Amino acid sequence: MLRITDARTGRPTDAAPARRGLTRVEAHVPRPDTTGLRVLLVADVLVRALEISGTPVWTVLTGAEGRTELRQRANALGIRPFEEERDSGAGLGEAQVLHVLGPDAEAVDGLRVEVAPVDDESGADDDESASALRLALLARPRHEPVRLGAADLADAEENLRHWRGAVATWATRPSGPIPDPVRQQLRAAWEDDLDVPAVLGVLRKVETSGTVPDGARFETYAYADRLLGLELTRDIGREAPS
Repeated sequence: MLRITDARTGRPTDAAPARRGLTRVEAHVPRPDTTGLRVLLVADVLVRALEISGTPVWTVLTGAEGRTELRQRANALGIRPFEEERDSGAGLGEAQVLHVLGPDAEAVDGLRVEVAPVDDESGADDDESASALRLALLARPRHEPVRLGAADLADAEENLRHWRGAVATWATRPSGPIPDPVRQQLRAAWEDDLDVPAVLGVLRKVETSGTVPDGARFETYAYADRLLGLELTRDIGREAPS
């Protein structure tokens, strides 16, 4: 069961209702800057985690200025579309409401998932940089402020190239199931307050493990990417650059 720390109380709270009713994830994004993008990214990963566990989710975007720019940047990062807020404010009878918001957001009722600001000096301005920006933001705990520079983005780009190349190679090997301990470690990481950096740590251990076959490595990375949204299987079947 996914548990999220409620910023109002500081206590872990079940992210999904016990009776598996509809959960509304509402992203409060005041501006289309990188801090706002980080809020929307955390909401996107939260939705993915809920869906993996079988929870029906309704997503809503509220409070944003420059929505066209925000949606363009979000699309480049692989963030799935959120619906516009409804003028009536009426819900759909959801059993749980999760508010994902940044440091300057107004007070709201319901479980609050707070996201720290980003000081972005990376200069990300193309699709490949956007994928690297997604990884760079996911690699930091969401409650910690982030300062991103060009070197951080370059490291993330290199990491992505390496992992995508490795996954493409592992895909040519005989398939194998995800080892149960590895699956449990992945689920334990993201179900513990959506600890995405810990999920990435599990992947690094699997990559260097002397006991996990290549086919099982492939299945592990493909499974984790349902949460991460990094397109780790993108290069399967592509020719390696000369």
